Amino acid sequence: MTREASGDAKTLTQGTVFTLLAAAGFASVSVLTSLLIARGIALPTVLLWRYLIAAVVLTLWVGTHRYKRIPSNEMLRFVVLGGGGQALVVFLALSSLAYIPAATLAFLFYTYPAWVAIAQLVRGVERLDGRRAGALALSFGGIAVMVGVPALASNISLDWRGVAFAIGAAILYGAYIPMMRALQRDHPVAPTSAYSKIGAALVFLVLSVAQREFTWRLGADAWGILAVLAIVSTVLPSVFFLMGLVRLGPVRTAIISTIEPFLTAVLAAVALGQGMTPPTLVGGALIVSAVALLQFRRDRVA
Repeated sequence: MTREASGDAKTLTQGTVFTLLAAAGFASVSVLTSLLIARGIALPTVLLWRYLIAAVVLTLWVGTHRYKRIPSNEMLRFVVLGGGGQALVVFLALSSLAYIPAATLAFLFYTYPAWVAIAQLVRGVERLDGRRAGALALSFGGIAVMVGVPALASNISLDWRGVAFAIGAAILYGAYIPMMRALQRDHPVAPTSAYSKIGAALVFLVLSVAQREFTWRLGADAWGILAVLAIVSTVLPSVFFLMGLVRLGPVRTAIISTIEPFLTAVLAAVALGQGMTPPTLVGGALIVSAVALLQFRRDRVA
């Protein structure tokens, strides 16, 4: 049995708390990004400064603490696979918005827990028992209730390119989570997070320069929002996510993370004055039920 399958109750509780904290931090990304774009800042520039500031903060943290040195070849894996993979997921997901509505992207992207479960099942790393399958169904149902099922929206014609980008992002993220779990196994979270953010920042630096949108001439309010985006919505949730991942394993982590859209809706209601609709509340309740189901009891060791 894997560590995550047979972990004790304390470890599972800690992992769940870390994953929920990560989801809460990531939930503010879309709201803060929207505020920056509304100020006329191009998306590649927002992403560049988000990850660059995060990389600097994490690097400074690592530099002031005595972490075990990571070999150069493994460090490069975190930069290329961790950072590059993260940037590619973001790029594919955001590219889909040129062809499909945001709600459709949310529905398609949050199929990623299913892709994680399938990958882990095929590899024989984690089993999909009845409780996990039930939690997966509840979380997926919650997303469907919150954002709607594209196939049922007969008045919307979906462009296959947008669907391909969104599904591609979901599948890639479904592979990214187990990959990061494997890479993270023998290393502390802070240094590996720093390397991943450096990799993502490099990708978006190249993209912003290539699109001639690179700039540092931003207003004081924009820099303030970027600082919050980089620290509260990137550094802290990234660290919390990895801390949850090493305790829960990919499947549990992915399912619990689907609470993020509900938390985004709550934040939008508070910060932007957007109302909470009944489907949002019902969908959120289903996802919370999925999280609770995963905590109901420990898995038995076969």
